Amino acid sequence: MPCYAELMTLPDLNLLVTLDALLSEGSVARAARRLRLSPSATSRALARLREVTGDPLLVRAGRGLVPTPRARELAARVGPVLDEATAMLRPLRDLDLGTLERTFTLRCSEGFVETFGPALVGHVAAQAPGVRLSFMTKTDRDSALLREGSVDLETGVVGDAASPSPTSPEIKARALFRDRFVGVVRSGHPLAVRPPSLADYVAARHVGIARRGAERWPVDDALGPLGLQRDVAVRVGGFAAALALAAATDLAATIPERHTGGLRQGLHIFPLPLAVAPITVSLLWHPRMDADPAHRWLRGLVHDICGD
Repeated sequence: MPCYAELMTLPDLNLLVTLDALLSEGSVARAARRLRLSPSATSRALARLREVTGDPLLVRAGRGLVPTPRARELAARVGPVLDEATAMLRPLRDLDLGTLERTFTLRCSEGFVETFGPALVGHVAAQAPGVRLSFMTKTDRDSALLREGSVDLETGVVGDAASPSPTSPEIKARALFRDRFVGVVRSGHPLAVRPPSLADYVAARHVGIARRGAERWPVDDALGPLGLQRDVAVRVGGFAAALALAAATDLAATIPERHTGGLRQGLHIFPLPLAVAPITVSLLWHPRMDADPAHRWLRGLVHDICGD
């Protein structure tokens, strides 16, 4: 990569346009008409090109000009260079999903892939068969991977009671859906016989989720003002482990309902017998990807699949 001092000494890159016209036309007069310049201005540009390249480029032969060997070499290169530069400076064209080849990395909370992954994979395969998805389990709220570019999209809870710490101000967010907390027990559990009262719920033994090191769960914040607390017999690190224990023991789990839909097969769910604030699950990305057409397409697809 050239340093600043080197950039200050770069030749006038507009000369490439003049060079292309001169080599294509083989005539200063015709090149001038093509460039909409005067012949004298085009002649001056040719003189500058000779000075920059150290080669006469075009020399007189009878009534016309003929290219030197260096000019013939440059003629094969200048066209593609100009095409590439022009493409770089044009607005992005419409996205062609049929030819798009790209891998996107999505960092998701536990349960997202099981619940929403099959639909997302199916839609991506149908619309953009050259696109690959890589799912990464989200274990913390650090947005460094989004900033570094190693992750394209994340899902997470921003600013609700379950996750009060704000996300980085440079990260963009779009709400996907609101989710409520429900109780989950095995079939045949006493809490599955009838909707439990608050006393029944508190008296049960619970499996707690110590998410990102937090000891309290939103339901605990709701019980606190009532002077009540759950009997948390076991703590685990995620939804899947909590549900596995609930399925095989008499422990009750309290989890977000929609986010864990793909993990709860065969289990009994019940509404909580107290008011617990719902959470909003959002899609997160870095602003540098905001205008990227392929990234924008994937964001819209995730929103359509997961949105309320």
